[in-house]
Amino acid sequence: MISLIKDFVQSRPAWSVVLVWYLRAMAVLLLGGGLIHWARIIGIVPWRGAWFWDMPVEWQAATVFFAVLDLVAAIGLWLTVSWGAVMWLFRALTQVVMHSAFSDVFGRRPYEIAFYLLTIALYLILLYLTEREQRR
Repeated sequence: MISLIKDFVQSRPAWSVVLVWYLRAMAVLLLGGGLIHWARIIGIVPWRGAWFWDMPVEWQAATVFFAVLDLVAAIGLWLTVSWGAVMWLFRALTQVVMHSAFSDVFGRRPYEIAFYLLTIALYLILLYLTEREQRR
């Protein structure tokens, strides 16, 4: 039994590899989100039944902001460069602030806020485990 546990622990990928997989998974999500935002801007996909030019100005600004930021952060995360993680964290925290502090304008979305906070927490845990593994 103990040898099975040792084999399992020795055969798992390094935490740095898991972190890279996680960052690339986040990059794919951001790429999809960025493409959806651009589809709204150019008039392919409506947002809640309204086209981009019919949206309130604050939603138009948020859509353009996230259309650019999502794609930039996705590239940075895919390349696993430090600025990619910074852009992604900035993007996620901006979304949390939008739907909490400015919920009267952008609406309250507790599930979305929880998702972003959970992804940030998971990133920080993986980053800690990677750093701890590299110190050994």
